[in-house]
This record gives sequence, C-alpha cells and structure tokens, in this order.
Amino acid sequence: MLETSSDSGKKTSQELLVRKRDGRIAPFDGRLIAAAMAKAFCAEHRVISLDELDGGLIERITAMTSSVVDQVGQAAGAAQGVDVEQIQDEVERELMRNEYFSVARRYILYREDHARRRERRTDEEVVVPVQPVEPRMQVNVDGQMEDLDQERLQRQLERACEDLPDCSADELFDEVHRQFYNGIRPDEIARALVLAARSRIERDPAYDTVAGRLQLNIIYREALGSMAQNGELDSLYRERFPDYLATGIGEKRIDPQLMGFDLETVAAALRPERDQLFHYHGLQTIYDRYLLHVGGRRIEAPQYFWMRVAMGLAINEGDERNARAIEFYEMLSTLRVTSATPTLFNAGTLHPQLSSCYLSTAMDDLEHIFKVVSDNARLSKWAGGLGNDWTNIRATNSHIQGTNGQSQGVIPFLKVVSDTAVAVNQGGKRKGAVCSYLETWHLDIEEFLDLRKNTGDDRRRTHDMHTANWIPDLFMKRVRENGEWTLFSPDDVRDLHDLYGAAFEKRYLE
Repeated sequence: MLETSSDSGKKTSQELLVRKRDGRIAPFDGRLIAAAMAKAFCAEHRVISLDELDGGLIERITAMTSSVVDQVGQAAGAAQGVDVEQIQDEVERELMRNEYFSVARRYILYREDHARRRERRTDEEVVVPVQPVEPRMQVNVDGQMEDLDQERLQRQLERACEDLPDCSADELFDEVHRQFYNGIRPDEIARALVLAARSRIERDPAYDTVAGRLQLNIIYREALGSMAQNGELDSLYRERFPDYLATGIGEKRIDPQLMGFDLETVAAALRPERDQLFHYHGLQTIYDRYLLHVGGRRIEAPQYFWMRVAMGLAINEGDERNARAIEFYEMLSTLRVTSATPTLFNAGTLHPQLSSCYLSTAMDDLEHIFKVVSDNARLSKWAGGLGNDWTNIRATNSHIQGTNGQSQGVIPFLKVVSDTAVAVNQGGKRKGAVCSYLETWHLDIEEFLDLRKNTGDDRRRTHDMHTANWIPDLFMKRVRENGEWTLFSPDDVRDLHDLYGAAFEKRYLE
C-alpha cells in the first residue's frame, strides 16, 4: 500500500474535510488519492497490481501522492472542506508537472467518462475516481439476453482457486470482467476465464491447476450438461454414460457394438476424480483433438474418452470383454500407459484404425508411384503416419524407354507427396505426417538432402515432409578413410536396393 501524509500543519488528518458534489462534508482520506494514482499507472503499464510496477516508479507515485495531499491540505483544513474537483485538478497537475503525460491523459479521460455517468445517475457520490461503475452487463444465451450473474462467476473462480492460497480469484475476476461486452456469449466468458488463469502459469505454476479446473468446467458443461461439483460428479458421470453412447451411435461417431457391453458394470468402473490427473495443457489437448464432438460440442468427458478407447480395444474379447475393458480403462485413466494417437482417435468408432505407421516402397512405375500417393492420402485420413521408400525410382536424366525421353528423377514426385500430406491431414485433427527414405548411393541423393532448405527452387522443396537417408556401413568406412563414394541410378543396379551387410558391399564394389 502506498504511504501518504495528509497533515496540513494545522489539523490532524482526521480533522481534514472534503466537500462532496451534493454539498455534504466528509473526512478527507489521502489513501483514496493514492489508490486513484496507482490505478492510473497500472492501467498505463497494463499490469494488474501495483506490485508489478518497478520499485523506483512506486516511489515516484508515493512522492506525487504526498505532494497532492500537501497541496490540498490547506483547503481541506478549512471549515467548508476541499472540493472533490480541486483534488482531481491537483492530481492532473501533479502528473503533468512530473511529465507523466500519457497517465494524465488516462486520468482526464476517466474523469470525463465518470462525469457523463453522473449525469445519468445524479444520486451517485464519488470522491476520487478509484473504480469505474460498470453498466449492467447482459449475456447472449442462445439468442436470449440475460443479466450477467457476477456472483456466480466469482463463485466459479473461488472454487477453481480452492486450496491454492497463492492464486487470487478476485484478481482473475477483475481481469476477465474488463474484457466483457454487452451480448457476450457464455462460451466466450468461459474461455476468458481459462485464458486469464493460463497467462499466470509462468508466474506461478499453481495457476496450471486453476486453468485445468476451469477447462474441466467447459468440458462438463458440454458433455454432461452441467458444471457438476465433486459431490454430484460421480452420479452424473455414471447416469449419463448410456446417453453418451446412444448420442455417439446416433451421430455415427461410436460403434453400435459398444451397447453390447454390460453398461451398468462398465459405468460403475468410471472414476471421475481422475480428471484431476490432467494438467491444463493435457486437458486442452484432448479437448482440441481427441474428445468426440458433434457440431463442435464435445459429447465426451475425459473418463468417457478413456472408457470408449478401452471398450474399443476389448470389443473382440468375447465373454471377457467387460473385464478386459475395465482392465484397459484402469491402465489408461491412471496415465500409467497411453495408446498411440490413432488408437485414441479411432478405438470404439465406426472406423477402428489403431495403427500408428504405414511403410511402403514405391516401384519404378508411374502407375505404382501414384498408387503410393493415393494410399498415403487414404491412410492419412485415418490418422496413420507414413513412411515411403523411394530408392527404386530412377535418377534424374535416366532414359525412359517407353517415351524415349529423360526422367526428372525422384524429386518432383516427393513434392507431390509433401503437398498431399498437407491437403489430407490426419482426420482434420492434426497435420499429416510423412517421411521419405532414400539410400546413400542414389544418384539424386544430393538434391534429396536439400529438400527441406528454405532457399532454392521452391518447386523442388518439401517443407512439410520429413526426409531420411539410409546409410550403409560401407559409406561410413569411406568417410573415415576420406575415400570416394560412387552414385548410381537404380535402373542400372536393380538388385542393389534389396541387399544389405556383406552382400551389399560385394555387389556395390562390383
């Protein structure tokens, strides 16, 4: 708190008086001037509290506040007291004298705005403009305007900060409230709460827990229809599990075979408290990518997500599928093991593609080359990562017997592969992932190594594709000996790509 002195030299601070706008007399309090001055500087420097300002600046603010108190002290000691307008004028002059022009401008604009509000509310009394009085805010709830329930928001933030003494619900509320506008939607309010907590994580890691709890509120509201508290979360989770499956099946997001499980037994195994095992970033990631949604609304809460994956993995376990599903769920929901992304995306759905990676070898044939490209697109659609071996493709300027022309080599085809990975990402949930492989003896190897460069002909660059170079032991021996290395076109050494070890060395030397 800023220290101020309000001693005019004639009376004690308790005897100093201020005359309000309605003519009434009240005790003069220099702390209100300090608070107004501090808020103006905080607004200018875009910080929440005075503690975030530089120590030297705080000392200047304290000195200016004392100066203002001294200036108005004589008038405050008179029988009629000092006028509020005189106090505000002196605050402006003090800021200008100390060349804090931008802060003074904020203070002046604030006074004008407050004056306009007083014209509409003649019964309002203001000594010093410390905190703006906001007009009644309304929220757009599905097209209907409703008054903003500020107490409900405050309670929500207090619950999110519960048992975290270093986290301030009031501070979060003050920040998000400044961002509200008339007609704001509930989902925008919820997101603003999360972002306010997230922005403080670097300052205090405890806010990670706050942000996670607020993110869970968003998920619960969408998936369960309510921001259930711990006392009722267990029953709500279990009661709505069959409805969740029915909704997913009706929207063609979930395999109808999941209804063949003993739903009462499976639902009883759900452990809602394990939602708290997620850090904020984990919750945000599963919300953005993994939780099933219908029209943008998530129909899965985190434990539904784990159980859906577990049921999908156990679907072919016959009479043991209920027990197996619960066993898998116990491993997944406690974070002891996590399946790969394709399994998390697709288990228990109508397209249960569970594999992470697909490897293929392109043959030196135009039809097969574009079959590989087509296969890449289809596999990427269902979240498969791709690895293509392109070593068989003849090198640049090699003879093409069918057309009696010359080949452009492997590089132009790799450009097509890269662009396909961008065009067909992994189920619309994350970028496509493709890696192309080439052996070190291929005649196009030098251009292949340049594919990821940011310079050169962009038609011969693949910025969105990974590249991998297969290196045999013989190459490393030549490097160590500072020897020569010979390059070939695959159509001249058709058997070399299939050899390895001693057989490769013998054939390469031949």
